[in-house]
Amino acid sequence: MAAVRGLCLTAAALRAVTPWLLAASRGPRALRELSSSSPEAGEGQIHLTDSCVQRLLEITEGSEFLRLEVEGGGCSGFQYRFSLDTVINPDDRVFEQGGARVVVDSDSLAFVKGAHVDFSQELIRSSFQVLNNPQAQQGCSCGSSFSVKL
Repeated sequence: MAAVRGLCLTAAALRAVTPWLLAASRGPRALRELSSSSPEAGEGQIHLTDSCVQRLLEITEGSEFLRLEVEGGGCSGFQYRFSLDTVINPDDRVFEQGGARVVVDSDSLAFVKGAHVDFSQELIRSSFQVLNNPQAQQGCSCGSSFSVKL
């Protein structure tokens, strides 16, 4: 296994992620070129569920939006991170529905394109979560981490 910033990857996972890591080292333009050359480039959308839209409209004010990021970690290799933000960066993609906005940077979008963002409210917790991620091979039972398809 290879270690990448404290993250252990199998050889197959490392081969799958290496093109993205190399493109990332060359900057946002290289990542966009890599993304646009993939067969799924036209499918780079994030879908918002009605409960996600409703909750975002309740908690955001003015120019606030929900930021979705993918970072290394979790029990399956990658994990989702949600935060409220007000700054849109040049490499961000904005997905809007019913006045609610979710923003994803181009690096993270490669790992979540085609997924649904939902808001779930249960007795013990309430949270935003990613559902039906076509880029994920498997995830942990809590739904906050996943591994990528090879």
